[in-house]
Parts: sequence; structure tokens; C-alpha cells
Amino acid sequence: MEPRRLCLALLAFAAGAVSQPAARGQDPDSSATGTAKALCDALLASMKAGPSLTFAARKEILAPEIRRDLDLDLMTRIVVGPPWRGLSSSDRQQLAEAFSDYSIATYAGRFKGYSGEHFEVDPSATVLPSGDSIVHTKLFTGGPKPVQLDYLMRKNADRWQIIDVYLNGTISEMAARRSEYSTVLRQGGAPALVALLHKKATELGG
Repeated sequence: MEPRRLCLALLAFAAGAVSQPAARGQDPDSSATGTAKALCDALLASMKAGPSLTFAARKEILAPEIRRDLDLDLMTRIVVGPPWRGLSSSDRQQLAEAFSDYSIATYAGRFKGYSGEHFEVDPSATVLPSGDSIVHTKLFTGGPKPVQLDYLMRKNADRWQIIDVYLNGTISEMAARRSEYSTVLRQGGAPALVALLHKKATELGG
């Protein structure tokens, strides 16, 4: 299993940039690390099930946890960027649904085999000046170095949710997606991006 393929499809603040961590310390709300651990546990269970589950079955099993742990609506707005403000409510809804389905399909497509991997979630999160937190995790794949996956967390009502994922602590999933989708949006608008996301989700199941 290639380390870079293990970075989520998931995921920069809504403004498109993230402040540098202020301090590393005990998370003021332990549910931030709890959210990250819940996602890691679900992904590990999917990996251990391996070929006993079809792609569709993995999607069905993972979907509730992913929708609970990720703020998919906010993540959609982040990847769309400034054009979001000019979209109709119908276009926004279709984009959010397509991006959510693609995100779930990405997890189901990537975390499908097990050969002794395990996650480690750091109980101490980095608290940002904005009030957001970064939860640090590592995925041990049997290689010489674990894959570092850092989750940018924001509290939504009474629950912490993931709004971005950083591979090796620096590569923003949301920034990468935003860069990838900008040309599609510019050339074909929301319908073109919805079609692309549905196409990518379908291909992951192939």
C-alpha cells in the first residue's frame, strides 16, 4: 500500500490558508482527538475486512462515520473557493452531495486491504489561535517511516469535525483539490464539476 495513496480524499481554512500552530499542548476538548480516533478505527476496520466487502459495502459501512467526522459541507465550500458565492442554492446542494459521495468513495477505494497496518493518534493536539485544533496521527504501514496524517479540526455545534487533512504535516488535501477543480469550474461551472466528481467516484469502484 503506497503511503501517498493513503492520504484522504478529503481536504486551508475557508479563506484558503491555515495559520501556523501556536502551541502544542493538551487539547481543551478531548473530543477533537476522539473524532480523529473514531475515523481511524473505522478505516482500520474497513482494511481488516479486506476482500470480504465489496466497494459498495465499504461505502455503506464507512459513510455514516465519514459524514459524522468530516464537515463535508464546509469542505465543499473550501474546495470551490470564491466562485461559491455566485452559485445558486441548487448548484451548491448538488456540489455538496457530489463532493460528499466522492469523499466517501475515496476512503472506500483506498482503505480496502490489510497487512498489519495500524494508526497512532497523538493525545495532545496543536491548538491554533483561531480556536481550531490539529490532531496528529501516524499510519504505520510496515515501511521505514510511518505516514504522518494531521487533521485540521473545527468545532461545529457540540462536535469537533475534520475540515482538512495534511500529508506529512504540510500537504493540504483541500488546497490540492481546490487547485484541481478551479479550471473545471472556470470552464464549465458547477455542472461540470458535479459531473467530474460523480465520474471519479464511479471510477474508484471499478
